Amino acid sequence: MMKKKSIPASKPFLILFLCQMISALDVPLDSKLLEELSQPPTITHQSPKDYIVDPRENIVIQCEAKGKPPPSFSWTRNGTHFDIDKDAQVTMKPNSGTLVINIMNGGKAEAYEGVYQCTARNERGAAISNNIVIRPSRSPLWTKEKLEPHQVREGDSLVLHCRPPVGLPPPIIFWMDNAFQRLPQSERVSQGLNGDLYFSNVQPEDTREDYICYARFNHTQTIQQKQPISVKVFSLDSLNDTIAANLSDTDIYGAKPVTERQPVLLTPTGSTSTKVELRGNVLLLECIAAGLPTPVIRWIKEGGELPANRTFFENFKKTLKIIDVSEADSGNYKCIARNTLGSVHHVISVTVKAAPYWITAPRNLVLSPGEDGTLICRANGNPKPSISWLANGVPIAIAPEDPSRKVDGDTIIFSHVQERSSAVYQCNASNEYGYLLANAFVNVLAEPPRILTPANKLYQVIADSPALLDCAYFGSPKPEIEWFKGVKGSILRGNEYVFHDNGTLEIPVAQKDSTGTYTCVARNELGKIQNEVHLEIKDPTMIIKQPEYKVVQRYGQVSFECIIKHDSTLLPTVIWLKDNDELPDDERFLVGKDNLTIMNVTDKDDGTYTCIVNTTLDSVSASAVLTVVAAPPTPAIIYARPNPPFDLELTGQLERSIELSWIPGDENNSPITHFVIEYEDGLHEPGVWHYQTEVPGTQTTVQLKLSPYVNYSFRVVAVNKIGRSQPSEPSEQYLTKSASPDENPANVQGIGSEPDNLVITWESLKGFQSNGPGLQYKVSWRQKDVDDEWTSVIVANVSKYIVSGTPTFVPYEIKVQALNDLGYAPEPSEVIGHSGEDLPMVAPGNVQVHVINSTLAKVHWDPVPLKTVRGHLQGYKVYYWKVQSLSRRSRRHVEKKILTFRGNKTFGMLPGLEPYSSYKLNVRVVNGKGEGPASPDKVFKTPEGVPSSPSYLKITNPTLDSLTLEWGSPTHPNGVLTSYILKFQPINNTHELGPLVEIRIPANESSLILKNLNYSTRYKFYFNAQTSVGSGSQITEEAVTIMDEAMASRQVDIATQGWFIGLMCAVALLILILLIVCFIRRNKGGKYPVKEKEDAHADPEIQPMKEDDGTFGEYRSLESDAEDHKPLKKGSRTPSDRTVKKEDSDDSLVDYGEGVNGQFNEDGSFIGQYSGKKEKEPAEGNESSEAPSPVNAMNSFV
Repeated sequence: MMKKKSIPASKPFLILFLCQMISALDVPLDSKLLEELSQPPTITHQSPKDYIVDPRENIVIQCEAKGKPPPSFSWTRNGTHFDIDKDAQVTMKPNSGTLVINIMNGGKAEAYEGVYQCTARNERGAAISNNIVIRPSRSPLWTKEKLEPHQVREGDSLVLHCRPPVGLPPPIIFWMDNAFQRLPQSERVSQGLNGDLYFSNVQPEDTREDYICYARFNHTQTIQQKQPISVKVFSLDSLNDTIAANLSDTDIYGAKPVTERQPVLLTPTGSTSTKVELRGNVLLLECIAAGLPTPVIRWIKEGGELPANRTFFENFKKTLKIIDVSEADSGNYKCIARNTLGSVHHVISVTVKAAPYWITAPRNLVLSPGEDGTLICRANGNPKPSISWLANGVPIAIAPEDPSRKVDGDTIIFSHVQERSSAVYQCNASNEYGYLLANAFVNVLAEPPRILTPANKLYQVIADSPALLDCAYFGSPKPEIEWFKGVKGSILRGNEYVFHDNGTLEIPVAQKDSTGTYTCVARNELGKIQNEVHLEIKDPTMIIKQPEYKVVQRYGQVSFECIIKHDSTLLPTVIWLKDNDELPDDERFLVGKDNLTIMNVTDKDDGTYTCIVNTTLDSVSASAVLTVVAAPPTPAIIYARPNPPFDLELTGQLERSIELSWIPGDENNSPITHFVIEYEDGLHEPGVWHYQTEVPGTQTTVQLKLSPYVNYSFRVVAVNKIGRSQPSEPSEQYLTKSASPDENPANVQGIGSEPDNLVITWESLKGFQSNGPGLQYKVSWRQKDVDDEWTSVIVANVSKYIVSGTPTFVPYEIKVQALNDLGYAPEPSEVIGHSGEDLPMVAPGNVQVHVINSTLAKVHWDPVPLKTVRGHLQGYKVYYWKVQSLSRRSRRHVEKKILTFRGNKTFGMLPGLEPYSSYKLNVRVVNGKGEGPASPDKVFKTPEGVPSSPSYLKITNPTLDSLTLEWGSPTHPNGVLTSYILKFQPINNTHELGPLVEIRIPANESSLILKNLNYSTRYKFYFNAQTSVGSGSQITEEAVTIMDEAMASRQVDIATQGWFIGLMCAVALLILILLIVCFIRRNKGGKYPVKEKEDAHADPEIQPMKEDDGTFGEYRSLESDAEDHKPLKKGSRTPSDRTVKKEDSDDSLVDYGEGVNGQFNEDGSFIGQYSGKKEKEPAEGNESSEAPSPVNAMNSFV
């Protein structure tokens, strides 16, 4: 019995998980059932661990939970019970654990700072929240200070300190002037991570009095301002002028120009420093240097490479940013500041620590009494976190004992649980950088069976479609499900049914006899319940007359038919569509019961019309195309394609859009219907033009959407009814800026090429889809239904990655994400792939053969277990071959035949077998890798059949009253021959058939002499063989007994008379004269009918006649005249030995009244009689070109 697993849907009311070591219960998410089942509390919503609140607003600490019965809530503050009833400023929301602390009516936020924890409790256990640290935000003012002006010599370095007040959370720093304009920054002037403003070297233009540092506190939406700082830069020229005015006797004009200096680090100081960052955070490292010329900063990682695709440079490369850091990012990072005079470097030793993170979080467990289960809590971190357990919020060491519970490190093992074992367990994983807290309940239920599907539910299904009858159930222990048909029917079993784990009964191919009442029975040790549902099978809806292709002239009328047949109990609705959209709202369209009529047809009616027939159970459709043609134009009007547009202009250039305008060319008497805009990407595909969009023919401007990192050129093509114009000249080029990718690769697949690998393929993004330089892909995979983390690798711009060392044929979740130098594409969707297949392990069993008739057999087998297929089941192959014929007992070369049956079929038909033969067969299962082992050979035999026709029939030795018949046995006897049947009848001179005589001949005979026949009489013979099954196909032949001697002599006497010889000579002379006259007239250019026929048909003496050339007009031989009156003519002439084979015609030369050996001596006397056997072959020619008998020639001329 084949079963399919069902996956219950999840709802917010109750989320129940399965544990890997037990057969845990699935609880259907039925609202009535959920209201009745008991459930321990589950925290559904809580405030963040570090909760910074606005001191001007009420403090809301959230704690929401669910359970049955509904839980009650309590709080602790700083580790002790928080009695909210004693504080008038604190209230708890109804049916909730959320606290509201009233600050706006006189309370102070500082008074409520502390660590809070919520507990939700009912009779089944207690769940607790995280420790929630409440701190009010602070945005203090700058302390008053007197700022002295900065007087700096040109070329020196300068640092303007911000030193913002300490706030909670820390403020965002930026520098502006008095006009609230941000101060420009560059490689020379930039803001550090601490908020200070650094000048690598000052220039005269840096002189100003309004350098102002601002601190923005986002939590309170306030901005604090520092006192303006004044900077005055002195150049050497102005300094010399000042000194010259006061000290005229001093020679200062020879002072040197601004002195260049090699780099010196302003921050950090020294040659080394350290930095600690937590896993998953953003690592920021900074180096700012002084020097003239302005130094350039470069970053390297000692002993390794900077992580690709996670490394970014900010603040003119003075800041190194690495996102999502991990332990692998630990190491020494060196910044190097360099200008033309030298360089300086600083090494920052980075250590990445990790707060705890989950490997396996504990999951809720629902068990039946007496079952076993486990809770697993596994976490990692740096340093390694410690794991501690609590039960109902109490450390498990001091919690009430439970004999079914055993703690083993990060695992709690439950054995033979009882209802009192229900509780909520907390797992705490902590180290010096943080903690994780997870609640997981154990809920032990004992419930009798319940069927949730409504009673007497009616299912209606179309014939030959699957029928699914629901039996949603619940019980603890899990109930057993059985199905019955009818009131007193037996339990349903067999391959024609599929029983699903969720109770559903599936009939894969429902037939009319599937109609009826079905009963579902659910039982466990606590009780039994049953429910009835009803199934009705309906006839399918069909379109018996479909709409047909139509061509109609403009302003004409057209009609499409759509005649349907449907189940009488279903009400069909017919909908007509045009080009897969609704019909136009136009009174010209008339929809009838069985047709659609369009009046006064116009060009816009051209398109595809679809008739859709819907019932409540099925839908069918049929389509036809309507082509509208115009009447031929008058000669005076010449229609042509439009001229190309010109003067293309690009305006309104933006990063993702641009406006294109143009001037249309001449329409050439046919209005332009639309314009097609094409583009060329000169960066990725120069010379290749792509379709961009199209606009109506009345529009000459269009707003075009652009992609990043594309060098666009545009051209426009005009289109009218005649066709497309030549493209316009290209527009000017426009290069868009780079950006991170907008999309991920399509057609992601995972298919193994070997049993131990997974080949992940995808369609690479095209050049313009990359959105920027450095296109790469992040390939991620993990085994499905296993608690594994994603494994990821960054690959170049390729379309394939091979994962090695995988288990054979297991499902994997796969995703491929695009990225470039500017960042990642959106998170990709996941696809399911499979690792490589291997050959199937076992052969099908229980192979049975049922012989239906002598040429057809039916083979059955049991399907192999799916886990042994080790791949995608493609079907089964049946190898069969003939061992020997039972009638001949002789073996021959074995030619094996193969039949393939797709899918999980368990039977098949073997056609084309030979009767009365012994066969062998075996069956093999097939997957994507190949074939599995063969089942043991199965021997079967086919019964007898009717034989083929005898291999030949010869008629020899004709006499006055007898003929001799010889024959060959059938090529395929198909059994044991029992006899031969010979039937024959005479044919008179008027070609009528005489009485039929039948003779049965023993099967061991091969010849027969027929006596007492009439002389000079033609006979037709019918001959076939018989087995015990019946008669085979027959073979036919004709023959003639010879004439008596007196009649023969009379004919000879006539033929040897002198007058007859003279007549023949006269005829020959006339023919000679006629030929001479024809020759003379032809030389003179004259034409006559015989000449034309000679031209049309070559002389058969000069050009031999072909067997298949039977047409000679009126210019026929004498033989052809005689052929017009032959009886029973069917085909070509019989060979001279009178042998008739299967592939030969049934005709004979007797039909023509000629004897093969009938010849004349030189004097014209007849010297031979008709014989069925040829004595001597003619010296030249063949039978098909024999000369006619003189007797017949005479009769033809008379």
